[in-house]
Amino acid sequence: MAGAKAIKQLLIERKMTVKSLAEMLGIEPQSMRNKLYRDTFSHAEIIKIADILNADVQIITRDTHKVF
Repeated sequence: MAGAKAIKQLLIERKMTVKSLAEMLGIEPQSMRNKLYRDTFSHAEIIKIADILNADVQIITRDTHKVF
């Protein structure tokens, strides 16, 4: 699942808006919408967003599907 898709799903589950997430990250809501549209999040941003949304980030190997 792409980062933006996961973030959108978590926002729905947490009943949060893009605007509220942007405020918590200290960025403009339009910047957040652009990042979601383009799926252009840095690793650090993904970690911050996961923390805000009370989620964990996992890495899964493509060949053996091991989760780290």
